[in-house]
Amino acid sequence: MDEEQNKLKRGSVISPSIFDRAVSPPTISMMETLDGLGYLTTGFSFLLIGMVVFGHAWYIFATTVGVKAVPAVLALVHDLLLVIILLELFRTIINFLKTKIISLEPFLYICIIASTRRILTTGAQIAYMEDLTDQVFYRYLLDLGANVLVIVALVAAVFLARKAPQPAIA
Repeated sequence: MDEEQNKLKRGSVISPSIFDRAVSPPTISMMETLDGLGYLTTGFSFLLIGMVVFGHAWYIFATTVGVKAVPAVLALVHDLLLVIILLELFRTIINFLKTKIISLEPFLYICIIASTRRILTTGAQIAYMEDLTDQVFYRYLLDLGANVLVIVALVAAVFLARKAPQPAIA
């Protein structure tokens, strides 16, 4: 009892009784099953959302291309890049479920695609802006430069990730 009181005086916290012993294998197994189900449902959600965005993007493109061709094409490209991001997330989940290893590369690709989307979106906004001031244009150039630097850094990171030794899969 003296030791417990000394721990409390020093600011230590006594763990609840569940942590006094190892968690049982059935409990761990149940938690791993729930974790896997979480990944499965999230993966299917990414796939379903990607399919909905894909269909919606083509519908909007088909209904607006005759009126405003260039904005319709830019919107379609923007939405298709979002679909690619969602599919990369889906693929990452599939790979994790197969190997139990989360790889860095897919996230680097997603960031590259996201930066490319940003460049296209801001470029399209600037191209169709009627009252373009010098301040807005310079802000656009800074944003563009920052996104280009991010892409270059991410491509370098992909190169370095591919050069790094890969962990052995058990």
